[in-house]
Amino acid sequence: MVKIRIIGVLLATVFCSVLAVVETDPYHPEVSGNVQRINREIVETADGRSMSLDVESIHDVMNMDDDVMHPPPVSRDSKKEKSAQRQALAGENTAEFWYDSAAKELDEALLLEKRNKNVAKNVILFLGDGMGIPSITSGRILKGQNNGQSGEETKLMMDTFPHAGLSKTYNVDHQVPDSAGTGTAYMTGVKTDMSVLGYNAAITPGVCSTTPGNEVSTVLEDSHKEGKAVGVVTTTRLNHATPGSAYAHSAYRYWYSDADLPDEAKINGCKDIAFQLYAALPNIQVALGGGRGYFRPNTTLDEEYNTHNFRTDGQELIEKWKNNMEDMGRNAKYVWNKQQFDAVDASSVDHLWGMFEPKDMNYETDRSTDGAGEPSLAELTQKAIEILQKDEDGFFLLVEGGRIDHAHHESNAYRSLHEVIAFDDAIAKAVELTSESDTLLVVTADHSHTFTLGGYTIRGNPIFGKARDDANPRTGLDGLPYTGLNYGNGEGFQGGNSYSSPNEPVVREDLNTVDTGAKDYLQQSGVPLYSESHGGEDVAILARGPMSHLFHGVHQQSYVAHVMRYASCVGENKAHCDNQPQTSVVTEGNVVTEENVTFLGYNLNPSEAAGALYALFALELTFSIVIIGIGVYTVKKSKSFLG
Repeated sequence: MVKIRIIGVLLATVFCSVLAVVETDPYHPEVSGNVQRINREIVETADGRSMSLDVESIHDVMNMDDDVMHPPPVSRDSKKEKSAQRQALAGENTAEFWYDSAAKELDEALLLEKRNKNVAKNVILFLGDGMGIPSITSGRILKGQNNGQSGEETKLMMDTFPHAGLSKTYNVDHQVPDSAGTGTAYMTGVKTDMSVLGYNAAITPGVCSTTPGNEVSTVLEDSHKEGKAVGVVTTTRLNHATPGSAYAHSAYRYWYSDADLPDEAKINGCKDIAFQLYAALPNIQVALGGGRGYFRPNTTLDEEYNTHNFRTDGQELIEKWKNNMEDMGRNAKYVWNKQQFDAVDASSVDHLWGMFEPKDMNYETDRSTDGAGEPSLAELTQKAIEILQKDEDGFFLLVEGGRIDHAHHESNAYRSLHEVIAFDDAIAKAVELTSESDTLLVVTADHSHTFTLGGYTIRGNPIFGKARDDANPRTGLDGLPYTGLNYGNGEGFQGGNSYSSPNEPVVREDLNTVDTGAKDYLQQSGVPLYSESHGGEDVAILARGPMSHLFHGVHQQSYVAHVMRYASCVGENKAHCDNQPQTSVVTEGNVVTEENVTFLGYNLNPSEAAGALYALFALELTFSIVIIGIGVYTVKKSKSFLG
C-alpha cells in the first residue's frame, strides 16, 4: 500500500463573535458584531498526551499507512457478520433490486412528459425556515427510524413531488442571507438587503426615511386583489420575518411592536410589523401562529402566563380587530389555545385569527396537546385550508415551519429534525385536502444552516448517535468519538459547555458517556458562537400541481414568486391566462394536462381537435371520391364519343 502522509495546517486562532442580538429574538444576529480572538495552542488527547498544534506534531499524529482520506466503510474485521440491520436490508444486495427500483422511477418520470398547464386556482407555499438539504436528508432518516426502518430509504411527502429545482439564496448585500431578505425575494419577486421586508435594496436597512417609493408588492397582496382568499400559518410569531414577508413593509425586521421602533421611524411614520398585520387582517382570512404579546399593551398581562405584554402605545389590537370584524359584519373568531381552536367550525367562520403563545409557538417535541396547549402545524394547515377553500376564486396560503431554524440556531438537531417531520406532516395534510389538477404546492426554504451529516456512518446508524463502523465507534485524531450530525459553528463548540475564556485550552468533549440522542443535547461545532449561523448554499425547491414544471434548474430565489403569480394568474403577467388548457387526466396518481390546440382560428381541447381532424379527413375522402368519379365518367364519355 502506498504510504500517504497528510500534512494539515490547523488554525492557531479562531474567532468568537460576541453578537449584538435583539433581546426578543436570540437566534438572529445583527449585521455586525464585536470579534474576540481566541488563542488555542495545546490540546490533550484521550490517552492523556498533550499535543501541540504545530505542523510537525500534526505530521506525527497523521503519519498513517491507510488512506485516511477515505477510511474503510465497513468494519476492518472482515470475518465479522453483517449486523441485523444489514440482514434486514438483504434485498438491496442484488442488482435486480436496483434495476427494478430504477425502472419504477423511470416509469414515473415518463408520465411527466405531459405537463399540467392548468391555471392554479390555489397556491400553497410551504416554507421550511432554515431547512437546507442536510435537514431534509436527516429528517427523512429520522422519520424512517421512528417507524422501525433503517431510515435512508424512507420518503417524506415532499420527496414525492415530481418537479424540483435549486434556489440561490444570497441577499443583495450578503453572501449568507437572513430570513427577511430571502422572504422578500420569494414573496415579492425582488431581492433586497438583509433585515429588510417588502422593500427593494434601494433603501438603507433600519432607516425609515429611505423607504418611500421603494415598496414591492407580495404574492399574498396580489392574490387578494384578484379576489382570492389568503392566509398565513407559522410556528413562529406572526410578526416574524417569514410570515411578515407576506404582508409587511418594514425597513427593519426587528420592529416587532411599537416598543422596538426608534425615534427616527416614529417621526417618519413607519409602523411596527404587528400593527401592519392588524391593519392587513380585514384582507387576510386566516392568520395562525404565535406572538400575541406584541398586540397588547405592556400594562396588561398574558392570559396564560400572567407575564406583561409588549406594546407601549396603549393599543389593544386584538380587541380592536374583534370590534372591526363585528362592525364589518364578518363572521370572525379569535383563539389562543387548542380547545378554542378545535371548537372552530370552518364551515361557519370566514376569518380566523389564532395566536397560541406570547412569542413563538413551542417546539413540536415540547408542545402540550391539552386544552391550554397548541395545535400541531398539520392541524393549523388543515383548518386554514378548510376555511380558505370556500372561496370560489381560490386562495393563496403561506405555511411556515419556522422553528426548524430556531433549533438549528441552538445547535439542537433533535428538536430541529422533529420540526422537519412536523412540517412534512403539514405538507401531507395539504396533499390530502387539495387536488393536483388545480392547486400548486411549492416546498422550499429561505436559507440553510451550517448543519452537516457526515463521518462515514454505517447504514441504519441512529441519526442522533455516534458515528460507528458496525459495532466500533469511529474516533477523531484526539481519540474521542464523534457524531454524524455536527455544525460548522455554534454553542455546541465544546459539547454544549459554556465557553467562558478565550485563553482556556480547547479540549473536545468526550462523548463516550454522553447520550447524544437526548432532546437537549447540542451537537458539537467547529467554531464557538452564541448562536449558530445560517448557511449560504442553494436550497431545494420541490413542487407539484399546475405549472410546477417551471421549477427545473438553478433559479434565483426571487423566481419563486414569479412562478406562483404566473401559475395562478395574479399580478401583471396574465397574457397566457386566456384560453388556458383545462382538460386534465389522472394516470396512476399523476395529474397531467392535455394541451389545447388552435384549429382554423378556434381553440379546441384534444377531443374536439380529434373530431375536427376526422371531419376534415371525411371531407377530403368524399372530395377525392367525387373527383375520381368525375374522372371515370369523363373517360367513359370520351370513349363513347370516339367510338
